[in-house]
Amino acid sequence: GGAAAAEEVQIEVLHLPEACSPKSKKGDLLNAHYDGFLASDGSKFYCSRTQNEGHPKWFVLGVGQVIKGLDIAMMNMCPGEKRKVIIPPSLAYGQQGYAQGKIPPNATLIFEIELYAVNKGPRSVEAFNQIDKDGDKKLSELEISQYLKEEFARDGKKRHPSAHDEILADIFKKNDHDRDGFISAKEYNVYQHDEL
Repeated sequence: GGAAAAEEVQIEVLHLPEACSPKSKKGDLLNAHYDGFLASDGSKFYCSRTQNEGHPKWFVLGVGQVIKGLDIAMMNMCPGEKRKVIIPPSLAYGQQGYAQGKIPPNATLIFEIELYAVNKGPRSVEAFNQIDKDGDKKLSELEISQYLKEEFARDGKKRHPSAHDEILADIFKKNDHDRDGFISAKEYNVYQHDEL
C-alpha cells in the first residue's frame, strides 16, 4: 500500500566512485558531511560544514548515534559516494519534531550526504582484540582513547581534540552498561540501540 512505501527511506545515488569499496556496514566508523533540508519547503536546517569548525562528522553506523533514517540511508555506502535521501518522520523525529534543530512535528527530511571514510568500527572482534592491548578481555578508557588516536592519525586529517573526547564519552555512555569504567567483550558486541 501507499502508506507502507512512505515509511521507507528513499535513496538516490548522486555519485558513485569507480572503485567503490569498502562498503559501509553496521558497526563501521564513518566520516561524512551532510546537509539536512525540510521536504516541506526545502529550507536547510543542518549543515555539517558550518558546525564543529567544518569538520566532517564521525559516528558509528547502525547503533543509534544518528536518527534511524540516516542509519538506514548510509548502509552499503563507499568512500567518495554521494547520496540524496528522503527520510519519513517515523524514521526521523516523528510527531515530536526537534525544536532545537528547528524541525517541526511530522517532518519528512531530505539529506545530502557525502561519505569520506569507512573504518572498521569499534565493534568488530578484530578491533576489540586490537584495542585490548593488555588482553584482559575488557577495554579501559585509556585503551579506547589510544585506539581512537591511532584511527584518527591514520587518515591524517587535523581534528579538534574535543571530537576525540566526545566520541570516547559517547562510546562509554552507550556501552559501559554496568558503569564499572570498562567495556567488557559482552557489552562491546551487543547492539542495544536498535529500538531508538
